[in-house]
Amino acid sequence: MSQANITIVQQTGSTNADLAAALRSLSLPAEGDWLVARRQSAGKGRQGREWFDGSGNFMGSSVVQLRSGDPPPQTLGLVVALAVYDAVQALLPEATKPRLKWPNDVLLGEGKLSGILLEMVAGCVIVGIGVNLKQAPDLPDRKTAAIADIAPPPRLEDFASTLANAFAARLEEWRSSGLQTVLAQFEQRSIHTIGSAVTVHDTDGSHISGTFAGFEPGDGALRLRLADGSERVIRAGDII
Repeated sequence: MSQANITIVQQTGSTNADLAAALRSLSLPAEGDWLVARRQSAGKGRQGREWFDGSGNFMGSSVVQLRSGDPPPQTLGLVVALAVYDAVQALLPEATKPRLKWPNDVLLGEGKLSGILLEMVAGCVIVGIGVNLKQAPDLPDRKTAAIADIAPPPRLEDFASTLANAFAARLEEWRSSGLQTVLAQFEQRSIHTIGSAVTVHDTDGSHISGTFAGFEPGDGALRLRLADGSERVIRAGDII
């Protein structure tokens, strides 16, 4: 595993956008390179949400160069969530554990601790990550959390290195051991148990309720068992 190359800038619009521009200009960032910003003016999350630009928080992006034989690229969201889990767990008291929520949320208590955005550009996947280290936004539609709520927040430089190493290890696991290993690792750390109640906010704005029936082995989609006993496969949406 090669050592991560981490560049930290004071401010930019979006680290994802900066790496996308580099890829489109054929100035290819190497896999393992990270761009981290102390402040972002145009950060975004999934489904077009604005990402909170909190001073002292982690906001950074890296690139995965897809290879023949890799699992489906959309399953990298699970990989990233596991890497954030690993990096965060090292900072918390032994009795406190983060949890994962499909598709890629990391929770601390009941609050959302991180945001992940994957973007495909020029045959590569840009992985954007935001983690609330020092402060969390006050949002009307969901609870949030920060490391500082429970433990001393790390220096940005230290967390960037820890996260980069954790992601490199999880990425290698994804490639060498396959998606089934990743899914098992994700489910073991998640809030989801077979038969637990789930409500999904679909991308069309509708709500679908049922119980958790596992993950699709081919692409990590969520299987939702409905009241009539049938199953629906959810490939995009938020669990609420």
